[in-house]
Amino acid sequence: MSIKQDLLNSLEKRRETVRLGGGLERIEKRHAKGLLTARERLEYFFDRDSFQEWGMHVEHACHDFGMERKSLPSDGVVTGIGLVDGRPTAAFSQDFTVGGGALGQRHAKKICDIMDYAQECGMPFVGINDSGGARIQEGVESLSGYGQVFYRNVILSGCVPQIAIIAGNCAGGAAYSPALMDFLIMTRENANMFICGPQVIKAATGEQATMEEIGSAAANASISGNVHFIADNDKHALEIAAHLLSYLPANNVENPPHAPTADICLDPDESLNEIVPADPRAGMNMYDVIDRVVDQGSFLEVHRDFAKNIIVGFSRIDGIVAGIIANQPMVQSGALDIDASDKGARFIRFCNAFNFPIVNLVDVPGFMPGVQQEQGGIIRHGAKMLFAYASATVPKITVIARRAYGGSYLAMCSRDLRADMVFAWPTAEIAVMGAEGAVDVLYRKEIADNEDREAARAERIEEYRDRFASPYMAASHGMITDVISPSQTRCVVSLALRNSLKKCEVRPPKKHGLIPL
Repeated sequence: MSIKQDLLNSLEKRRETVRLGGGLERIEKRHAKGLLTARERLEYFFDRDSFQEWGMHVEHACHDFGMERKSLPSDGVVTGIGLVDGRPTAAFSQDFTVGGGALGQRHAKKICDIMDYAQECGMPFVGINDSGGARIQEGVESLSGYGQVFYRNVILSGCVPQIAIIAGNCAGGAAYSPALMDFLIMTRENANMFICGPQVIKAATGEQATMEEIGSAAANASISGNVHFIADNDKHALEIAAHLLSYLPANNVENPPHAPTADICLDPDESLNEIVPADPRAGMNMYDVIDRVVDQGSFLEVHRDFAKNIIVGFSRIDGIVAGIIANQPMVQSGALDIDASDKGARFIRFCNAFNFPIVNLVDVPGFMPGVQQEQGGIIRHGAKMLFAYASATVPKITVIARRAYGGSYLAMCSRDLRADMVFAWPTAEIAVMGAEGAVDVLYRKEIADNEDREAARAERIEEYRDRFASPYMAASHGMITDVISPSQTRCVVSLALRNSLKKCEVRPPKKHGLIPL
């Protein structure tokens, strides 16, 4: 006997009601602002017809403040699993048309269920945040729900990649789930993320603040460094997430999606020789180097708007997926400051957790001097770079292009921090400090007593640079694998990556090291 048609009709009617969320009027208001609905976002993100929804018929559990008479379809959040370029991915999308997307007990349970499944099945997890925060009517149950989500963010950390998209409101405690995830993407318009809004700040401290200053995508990406990517709109944010996933493994026991080319081009790239300025004090744009070392168009920069004196991102080199970390001499001479150290260390830790070989391109004059840096804890923050590199067991390839002075030489992954291979250009200067500073310390009296002080100083600088700062001094002590022409960089790095992909390094057993947070 076939199922009764009225039951099928009832099912379809229920589904249609749920799909409308908060109703056509609210959907149209979102569209007028250029926003997609929660379901439209997931439909655009996943491969066509691949989304399998979880908990479509869930309703809220609140019976106070008149809530017992209200319906909240799907309890304001859509959850499920779909395919992104054929790869399974778990996701949730908060529905602002339903109760402002506020999180309640069952809303949180739906998110937690899909997170548990992502962890158990080893698939990436993506959260699209668009919520008014905790559902006030449910009180402590809402806070408990947030706590359960935060806990799972931590459990998933380092097991599966986590990507947060901020596509609307994300305020107060709601901001901490994205903060616990690996990458944050935020839309330029119609989105904000903050702990305390302008009114709360004024009431508590008397400070005048605007939403643009504290909660906008620009503020979160360039000043606080909370956000890794800025998107123009909802679709662009989802495209960035999909592009990012194309570089990532599904989980920590898999390798990134390497696709090694059949052949490695060993022809030198003479244009790299032309990039190096004749004057060692002149700036060199490290993006020009990256563009010629990686496969054309493959570099996906992360944290582009934050701490621009260091560059981090994913790339492919003859099909091998790798993390790139490079100093940028065009910004603050490439010196490592507090923000650059945090940015670099975080990226290193992600690469190590998910088996990305790391390629380091070095041109660093030192740690940033200054009272503000010292009082802000540059020692502690700089130590994060040392800790991250030293604890990373993935393949680490370092290329010293020009300057590598003092502690920053070590902090950019020297041989002593277990770089597997270290190559240097003939222009590399590896020393405790620059030749000028060293000469002023070592030969101060001699230069002062000389009739032609400038000539004497210039002579000593040249002598010091040739004898003590050249790459051959480090190479003679076994600290450099080889000195190479800049034109050889791509083929040398490509070969090094191929030869080290099966690296296996064992460390002493322990719960975890204690990074200087």
